Amino acid sequence: MTVILVSPLARIAEMAVRHKAREMISLMAKEQAFHRPGVIQADRHLLLNMNDIAFKGTGDLVAPDEKHVRAIIDFAADWQQGAPLLVHCWMGVSRSPAAALIAALSLAPEQEDMALARRLRTVSPHATPNARIVEIGDALLDRRGRLVDAVKAIGRGADADGNAPFVLPVRDNSNG
Repeated sequence: MTVILVSPLARIAEMAVRHKAREMISLMAKEQAFHRPGVIQADRHLLLNMNDIAFKGTGDLVAPDEKHVRAIIDFAADWQQGAPLLVHCWMGVSRSPAAALIAALSLAPEQEDMALARRLRTVSPHATPNARIVEIGDALLDRRGRLVDAVKAIGRGADADGNAPFVLPVRDNSNG
Protein backbone atom coordinates (compact mmCIF):
# COMPACT_ATOMS: atom_id res chain seq x y z
CA MET A 1 0.00 0.00 0.00
CA THR A 2 1.32 3.43 -0.94
CA VAL A 3 1.28 5.74 2.08
CA ILE A 4 2.29 9.22 3.09
CA LEU A 5 3.62 9.73 6.62
CA VAL A 6 2.68 13.06 8.17
CA SER A 7 4.72 14.12 11.15
CA PRO A 8 5.59 17.00 13.43
CA LEU A 9 9.23 18.08 13.24
CA ALA A 10 10.05 16.51 16.60
CA ARG A 11 9.23 13.01 15.32
CA ILE A 12 10.66 12.96 11.77
CA ALA A 13 13.70 10.80 12.57
CA GLU A 14 11.60 8.26 14.44
CA MET A 15 8.97 8.11 11.68
CA ALA A 16 11.56 7.86 8.90
CA VAL A 17 13.36 4.97 10.58
CA ARG A 18 10.26 3.12 11.81
CA HIS A 19 8.51 3.24 8.43
CA LYS A 20 11.67 3.00 6.29
CA ALA A 21 10.99 6.30 4.51
CA ARG A 22 13.62 7.38 2.00
CA GLU A 23 12.06 10.60 0.71
CA MET A 24 10.85 13.67 2.57
CA ILE A 25 9.09 16.99 2.05
CA SER A 26 9.72 19.66 4.70
CA LEU A 27 7.42 22.68 4.93
CA MET A 28 9.17 24.97 7.38
CA ALA A 29 9.57 28.66 8.05
CA LYS A 30 12.95 29.90 6.79
CA GLU A 31 14.28 30.61 10.28
CA GLN A 32 13.42 27.15 11.65
CA ALA A 33 16.56 25.03 11.65
CA PHE A 34 16.43 21.23 11.75
CA HIS A 35 18.45 18.18 10.75
CA ARG A 36 17.41 15.89 7.95
CA PRO A 37 17.27 12.27 9.21
CA GLY A 38 20.28 10.27 8.01
CA VAL A 39 18.07 7.74 6.19
CA ILE A 40 16.86 10.51 3.85
CA GLN A 41 19.41 11.39 1.16
CA ALA A 42 19.82 15.10 0.41
CA ASP A 43 18.72 14.64 -3.21
CA ARG A 44 15.46 13.01 -2.05
CA HIS A 45 14.57 15.85 0.35
CA LEU A 46 12.44 18.79 -0.73
CA LEU A 47 12.65 21.78 1.61
CA LEU A 48 9.97 24.42 1.07
CA ASN A 49 10.33 27.56 3.17
CA MET A 50 6.93 28.97 4.07
CA ASN A 51 5.02 30.03 7.14
CA ASP A 52 1.74 28.51 8.22
CA ILE A 53 -0.47 31.35 7.04
CA ALA A 54 -3.47 31.39 4.75
CA PHE A 55 -3.02 34.78 3.06
CA LYS A 56 -0.35 37.12 1.71
CA GLY A 57 0.59 40.52 3.07
CA THR A 58 1.77 39.57 6.55
CA GLY A 59 5.10 41.39 6.76
CA ASP A 60 8.14 39.13 6.73
CA LEU A 61 6.12 35.92 6.76
CA VAL A 62 6.21 33.81 3.60
CA ALA A 63 2.79 32.67 2.41
CA PRO A 64 2.52 29.36 0.57
CA ASP A 65 2.35 30.08 -3.15
CA GLU A 66 1.96 28.34 -6.49
CA LYS A 67 5.67 27.51 -6.81
CA HIS A 68 5.59 25.73 -3.43
CA VAL A 69 2.55 23.66 -4.35
CA ARG A 70 3.88 22.91 -7.84
CA ALA A 71 7.08 21.62 -6.17
CA ILE A 72 4.99 19.27 -3.98
CA ILE A 73 3.20 17.91 -7.05
CA ASP A 74 6.46 17.47 -8.99
CA PHE A 75 8.24 15.80 -6.07
CA ALA A 76 5.31 13.41 -5.58
CA ALA A 77 5.48 12.50 -9.28
CA ASP A 78 9.14 11.51 -8.84
CA TRP A 79 8.56 9.67 -5.55
CA GLN A 80 9.81 6.08 -5.55
CA GLN A 81 6.65 4.57 -4.06
CA GLY A 82 8.30 1.42 -2.73
CA ALA A 83 8.74 3.23 0.60
CA PRO A 84 6.54 5.81 2.33
CA LEU A 85 6.90 9.53 1.63
CA LEU A 86 7.48 11.53 4.82
CA VAL A 87 5.91 14.99 4.89
CA HIS A 88 6.39 17.27 7.88
CA CYS A 89 6.00 20.77 9.18
CA TRP A 90 6.46 22.22 12.68
CA MET A 91 3.39 20.64 14.30
CA GLY A 92 2.22 18.17 11.63
CA VAL A 93 -1.25 19.70 11.70
CA SER A 94 -1.68 22.27 8.92
CA ARG A 95 0.95 22.58 6.18
CA SER A 96 1.95 18.92 6.03
CA PRO A 97 -1.61 17.48 5.96
CA ALA A 98 -2.42 19.93 3.14
CA ALA A 99 0.69 18.81 1.25
CA ALA A 100 -0.23 15.15 1.84
CA LEU A 101 -3.68 15.73 0.32
CA ILE A 102 -2.15 17.44 -2.72
CA ALA A 103 0.42 14.66 -3.18
CA ALA A 104 -2.25 11.95 -2.86
CA LEU A 105 -4.55 13.61 -5.39
CA SER A 106 -1.71 14.24 -7.81
CA LEU A 107 -0.87 10.51 -7.74
CA ALA A 108 -4.44 9.21 -7.72
CA PRO A 109 -6.59 11.88 -9.41
CA GLU A 110 -9.46 9.45 -9.97
CA GLN A 111 -10.37 9.40 -6.29
CA GLU A 112 -13.14 11.52 -4.85
CA ASP A 113 -11.99 14.57 -2.91
CA MET A 114 -14.55 14.01 -0.14
CA ALA A 115 -13.45 10.40 0.32
CA LEU A 116 -9.83 11.53 0.63
CA ALA A 117 -10.73 14.28 3.12
CA ARG A 118 -12.74 11.81 5.21
CA ARG A 119 -9.80 9.37 5.12
CA LEU A 120 -7.59 12.18 6.41
CA ARG A 121 -10.02 12.90 9.23
CA THR A 122 -10.17 9.18 10.12
CA VAL A 123 -6.39 8.86 10.44
CA SER A 124 -5.97 12.27 12.07
CA PRO A 125 -8.59 13.91 14.25
CA HIS A 126 -6.13 16.82 14.64
CA ALA A 127 -5.44 17.73 11.01
CA THR A 128 -6.52 21.19 9.89
CA PRO A 129 -5.03 21.48 6.39
CA ASN A 130 -3.68 24.91 5.49
CA ALA A 131 -6.43 26.57 3.42
CA ARG A 132 -4.06 28.42 1.10
CA ILE A 133 -2.13 25.26 0.17
CA VAL A 134 -5.43 23.43 -0.39
CA GLU A 135 -6.82 26.24 -2.59
CA ILE A 136 -3.68 26.43 -4.73
CA GLY A 137 -3.50 22.65 -5.04
CA ASP A 138 -7.17 22.48 -5.98
CA ALA A 139 -6.52 24.93 -8.82
CA LEU A 140 -3.28 23.32 -10.04
CA LEU A 141 -4.85 19.85 -10.04
CA ASP A 142 -8.03 21.16 -11.72
CA ARG A 143 -10.29 19.89 -8.91
CA ARG A 144 -12.76 22.73 -9.58
CA GLY A 145 -13.30 23.52 -5.92
CA ARG A 146 -13.98 19.95 -4.86
CA LEU A 147 -10.90 19.67 -2.63
CA VAL A 148 -11.57 23.05 -1.02
CA ASP A 149 -15.17 22.03 -0.34
CA ALA A 150 -14.15 18.63 1.04
CA VAL A 151 -11.63 20.14 3.45
CA LYS A 152 -14.20 22.69 4.60
CA ALA A 153 -16.70 19.85 5.13
CA ILE A 154 -14.43 17.94 7.53
CA GLY A 155 -13.89 21.14 9.49
CA ARG A 156 -11.16 22.16 11.88
CA GLY A 157 -9.39 19.34 13.64
CA ALA A 158 -9.20 18.83 17.38
CA ASP A 159 -6.60 20.76 19.34
CA ALA A 160 -3.18 19.19 18.95
CA ASP A 161 0.05 19.22 20.92
CA GLY A 162 2.30 18.57 17.94
CA ASN A 163 2.89 14.95 18.88
CA ALA A 164 0.44 13.09 16.65
CA PRO A 165 2.04 11.71 13.48
CA PHE A 166 -0.19 9.68 11.18
CA VAL A 167 -0.21 7.54 8.06
CA LEU A 168 -2.39 8.56 5.12
CA PRO A 169 -2.98 5.92 2.43
CA VAL A 170 -2.76 7.52 -1.02
CA ARG A 171 -5.74 5.44 -2.17
CA ASP A 172 -8.67 3.84 -0.36
CA ASN A 173 -7.69 0.19 -0.26
CA SER A 174 -10.61 -0.97 1.87
CA ASN A 175 -12.23 -2.75 -1.10
CA GLY A 176 -9.27 -4.87 -1.99
